[in-house]
Parts: sequence; C-alpha cells; structure tokens
Amino acid sequence: MVIGGPKLGFGLPLPMARKAWFTHWFNSPYYHQLYAHRDDKEAKAFIERLIAYLHPAADATMLDMACGRGRHSRTLASLGYEVTGVDVAPENIRYAKRYETDLLHFEVHDMRKILCSRCFDYVFNFFTSFGYFDQLHQHELALRTMVTALKKEGVLVIDYINSVYASAQLIAREEKTIKGINFLIERQEDARYFYKKITVHDPQLSTPLCFTEKVCKFSKDELSDLLKKEGMTVLEVKGDYQLRPFNDERSPRLTLIATRNR
Repeated sequence: MVIGGPKLGFGLPLPMARKAWFTHWFNSPYYHQLYAHRDDKEAKAFIERLIAYLHPAADATMLDMACGRGRHSRTLASLGYEVTGVDVAPENIRYAKRYETDLLHFEVHDMRKILCSRCFDYVFNFFTSFGYFDQLHQHELALRTMVTALKKEGVLVIDYINSVYASAQLIAREEKTIKGINFLIERQEDARYFYKKITVHDPQLSTPLCFTEKVCKFSKDELSDLLKKEGMTVLEVKGDYQLRPFNDERSPRLTLIATRNR
C-alpha cells in the first residue's frame, strides 16, 4: 500500500486512500498471518458461550456482519442455525465459501449498504468489525444496515473494543516475527480514533508494505444512543468474552446486546 497524506504522529503519513484501508488490509494475507492467534478454537468457545446465554430458537436465522473468513459463522452453523456471513473483502469471502453448506452462506457486501429488510432473527458484529469510517454518518449507515436486517424483536450483538481500557493498555511499539515475516506495529491515538500502523518486512518482497488500521473511540453511551436512534433498545452490556458485566475501566470488550423495537 502506498503511504501518503497528512501526518499523524508516527513520523509517517496515513494511507492515501484512507476510506478504503479496511478493504486493502483485510484482503491481504498478512492480515491473517498477524492475527492467526485469533483462531477457530477461540471463536468456537466464545460463540458457544454466547448462544447458551442468548437461547435462540432452534430455527433462528442469523447474519454475521463483517464476517472475515467466517470463523464465527462456521461455529454458528455447526450449532444448527441458518447463517449468512458477509464481508467487504472478496478474498475473505472466497476463502469462506469453501465451507458453505445448506445452512451456511457467504457473500461480499459493504456494511454501509442495506442488505435486506426484516430477514434475520439475530445479527452479530464480532471482533471490533465496526468503527472504521471517517464520518459519523457512515457509522450510522452501517448500524442501519444491521438494524434493518433484523426482524421486529430481533437481537443485535455488537462486540466492540472498550476504548477506555484500550487507551490505558496501549503499547506504542512492538515487533512480531511470524513464519519468517517481521511485523512492526506502532500504535497511536487522538481524541477520537485509535491508529495501528503495521509495517510488513517480507524477505520475498523488495520493499516493506505499510497498512494503518483506524478505529473510532465509541463509548458505551455513544453506541447506545446510536442504537436508540435506529429504534433499538440496549438490553445488556458485557465486558469480555466470558460475558461478565461491563466495567468502564477494567473490561477489555464492550459488547452490547440490543433488540429491535419497531
């Protein structure tokens, strides 16, 4: 990815095509190498705990919004539910489609565009797969897509980063070597966003590659208000993958469970 544009504080500029950073990065094989520790086993444990907590009907239909390669979708389908996974990155969906069954389907879709109306009992958005955009309006569009896809009294679960905890735990610089590839990770924040610049040194490439993740610092109240604006009621807020109650300073996750009112 070519680096250009305004300076942030790393001493290096942000990607020129800022609005599309997630498309380029999530489509890259280096993304999956860096986050390989987020594996199927971890996803399976969380999903099984969440489903036991939610108690969906046996015939519930589910949407996994921004599904990546489908690790959460696959576990949901293995539990007997009809699941659709969508993601903006074509390479992710190409990979996920090898696991399609009668209960499991995948397609490329941008979360800012309406997918369907009142067609799912549950919509899930896992692993901070939201908050990537520059304008609040685009975040609202993404939430509207999720809400619109829900049936009345359907349930939306958003698994988001807890910004207060993340800011306190922020590591400015670290390096990882995975299968001979070096990843230099530099983190920064401002009043509204977290930034993670990843420089990839692959011996097979003549020059390093650079990617910058950008995630909005939504608080519990901000996300709750946005959901309320879309006709949702927040039922509960959980703080980790063990589904313990949310604490603003100590919880690593901000997981909202909400239902559609209208």
